[in-house]
Amino acid sequence: MDENTNTTTHTNTNIGTGTGTGTTTPTPTPTNAGTGTATGADPRRAGRPGPLSGRVALVAGATRGAGRALAVELGRAGATVYVTGRTSRGSVSEVGRSTETIEQTAELVSAAGGAGIAVPTDHLDEDRVRALVRRIDRERGRLDILVNDLWGGEHLLTGSVFGRKSWQTPLADGLRILELGVRSHVITAALALPLLIRSDAPLLVEVTDGTAAANRRYRENLFYDLAKNAPIRIAFGLGQELAEYRGTAVAVTPGFLRSEQMLAHFGVSEENWRDAVAREPHFAIAESPHYLARGVAALAADPDRAARWNGKSTSSGELAQVYGVRDVDGSRPDAWAYFEDVVHGGKNGSADDYR
Repeated sequence: MDENTNTTTHTNTNIGTGTGTGTTTPTPTPTNAGTGTATGADPRRAGRPGPLSGRVALVAGATRGAGRALAVELGRAGATVYVTGRTSRGSVSEVGRSTETIEQTAELVSAAGGAGIAVPTDHLDEDRVRALVRRIDRERGRLDILVNDLWGGEHLLTGSVFGRKSWQTPLADGLRILELGVRSHVITAALALPLLIRSDAPLLVEVTDGTAAANRRYRENLFYDLAKNAPIRIAFGLGQELAEYRGTAVAVTPGFLRSEQMLAHFGVSEENWRDAVAREPHFAIAESPHYLARGVAALAADPDRAARWNGKSTSSGELAQVYGVRDVDGSRPDAWAYFEDVVHGGKNGSADDYR
């Protein structure tokens, strides 16, 4: 199961409302999870333990995009991070991108100050996932943070999903989307949670596209709608079950993500991404994968996270407001509010008003 870019906001979908729930409590003091550059160790943490030092994390689907950034930022905060995906230096997944591998992700985690461990894993293969969990148990004896960033279905969307009625989507492609976006999450959670609940404060992070509020709008195609709403329900349901273990389950979403695949789609790089705005004006609200990742790292270090977030869904923009983190360019975009207010609501405004 891939890995990877979870989640790219598609401009031809009816993406919905702004932020999720969970900001009713006072804003805590920001942690250093949002500091430093996109790569490399935070010099201000040199010689000092990070807020997640001693914690063990698994980022399932960490080859690229949000998953890679989540692994790096958890590592920057001091965690040991197991990173998984199907694309490695020895094999390439159906996504077809050999330019990013899980070994690279592990190296980036270690360079940021954590300990990155790459384990090639197809998360639709139950035996492989069981072997992964046994390895973490054998080597660490615990798991504190599980990030389910599994997806890898972007290649199916343009031709088979967007712009088509659901019955026009080839059934094999639609069912594959559900495997990649739902079944992989369920398998991984079911097999990893027995180890996760050994932690004194287990954290499950489900990564998707859209908050619960935003996804009240139909996501254009039944298969995509199901795939992107299911992680929200997983977080809600497992939040109920984890509560007795002092645990937290939360669903998170980026906004319009400047993933490697999206940048390639527009023919730009992270350095000149604004050149794509001429082709797609809404790309002006785009954010780097590290924006969501910094918010999640701050959430993971929050001792009050269960009371604040358990069972809820939230966005990169909301996490930035709560924890005081910023994107790599110093901005604080809120793509979901922009689309709700300006794109869908007809309010006068520009992307700059929401950065």
